[in-house]
Amino acid sequence: MTAASRHDQIDRLLSIMATLRDPVNGCEWDRAQDFASIAPYTIEEAYEVADAIERADLPALREELGDLLLQVVFHARMAEEQDAFAFADVAAAISDKLEARHPHIFGEGDTETGQTERWEKLKAQERAAKGETSAVDGVAGALPALMRAEKLQKRAARVGFDWPDPSGAEDKVREELVELAEASDAEKLEEAGDLLFAAVNLVRLNGIAPEDALRAANAKFERRFRGMEALASQRDEVFADLDLDAQEALWQAVKASERAKTA
Repeated sequence: MTAASRHDQIDRLLSIMATLRDPVNGCEWDRAQDFASIAPYTIEEAYEVADAIERADLPALREELGDLLLQVVFHARMAEEQDAFAFADVAAAISDKLEARHPHIFGEGDTETGQTERWEKLKAQERAAKGETSAVDGVAGALPALMRAEKLQKRAARVGFDWPDPSGAEDKVREELVELAEASDAEKLEEAGDLLFAAVNLVRLNGIAPEDALRAANAKFERRFRGMEALASQRDEVFADLDLDAQEALWQAVKASERAKTA
């Protein structure tokens, strides 16, 4: 596909969205949407992109990236209808940001400083220009809680508020376990949150991304649970009808089978 045809496809997509949002001849559902109603779809599409990447499914990735691009176009069209900004402004803003954050590539910037250090310095300058003064300013409130916890902790660590090694975080997890066990019903939500936050800290200090760790644990649990159901079915048993001891025996059998395959 030539550069001109690629540009034509972008124009085509923008035109389709404008038609769908047309107040007279557009789609009833598309016309009824606003930023808030579309936001959950935007988040969902981002996760579907990540899922396609994890499965190494490039045809699916192409489709899911298109679905995600649609969300950008949808939001930009609604903003344009309010005379706030248009898709071209969105593209210009990210282009400006990329050039500003890579002065060693697009300008006369420092070529000696490491990329990570340079990137963080430039982002700090951008936050300051927006009037953000706290080290934790700009961490999006709509992020998944696990991811946001890690980002808040990393921001705090940049200004020295962090455990010097994982042992402090380990002690904190033990402390929070006790506090959750001793909490009243009214206190359990807060104490449960403190325990999860402390666990994120411990995982992070071990050099592991908490989101990656939990995704792996989810996948393992799902795989083993399906294995239990399959094993029960092979024995002409209904998994849901088994008592907990029988279910636990199936769990241990599935684990043993996995260990045998990797031995």
